[in-house]
Amino acid sequence: MRVTAETKAATRQRIIDAARQLFAANGFEASTTRDIADAAGIASGTLFNYFATKEDLLASLAAEAVAGANLEFEERALDAGSFEEELFAFVSAGLRKLKPLRRHLTVLLETALSPLAAVAIDGDESLRLAHLDIVARLAKKHRLGELDPVALQLYWTLYTGVLMFWANDRSPKQEDTLALLDQSLAMFVGWLERADTTKGAEPCPRR
Repeated sequence: MRVTAETKAATRQRIIDAARQLFAANGFEASTTRDIADAAGIASGTLFNYFATKEDLLASLAAEAVAGANLEFEERALDAGSFEEELFAFVSAGLRKLKPLRRHLTVLLETALSPLAAVAIDGDESLRLAHLDIVARLAKKHRLGELDPVALQLYWTLYTGVLMFWANDRSPKQEDTLALLDQSLAMFVGWLERADTTKGAEPCPRR
């Protein structure tokens, strides 16, 4: 029987939904691919036609959350002021969407979110590329021009450092993470200003 694109999409979504529920209830390590396949109503072998590893499944959950945060941020289209302030608003929106996966972030930071890798999500995009695309567009909006690879790598290293801290933050409402994010973005923007990556650009307003 021919499997239609709609059937494939529905099966894929059932797998993702089952993984989300099991990861939340039992944790990432305790949830096996067999458990996920059973919960999705498919054979274990069928699951591997959609996701090569359990880490790929987790990355897809994160990609879904990040895509939602990106869309929400762009739909609001708020002028939050400076480049630094808009970056803070953007990253904060992402943290809110990723909160259900917070305790699994260590796994993601070793794979899909690693500063040393760009794991493909749904073929062409990656979590890193989708996030950095908005960062680059915000930079252009604030007349900073094209951010070169060094600037983007510096930003991503600071960002993933914030995520790692957040994964283990026990402060009320993770207030310490927000403070670290503020300091990290100030460091990044300050470095951009000193590096003067775009000749003739006006100085980026500080917060």
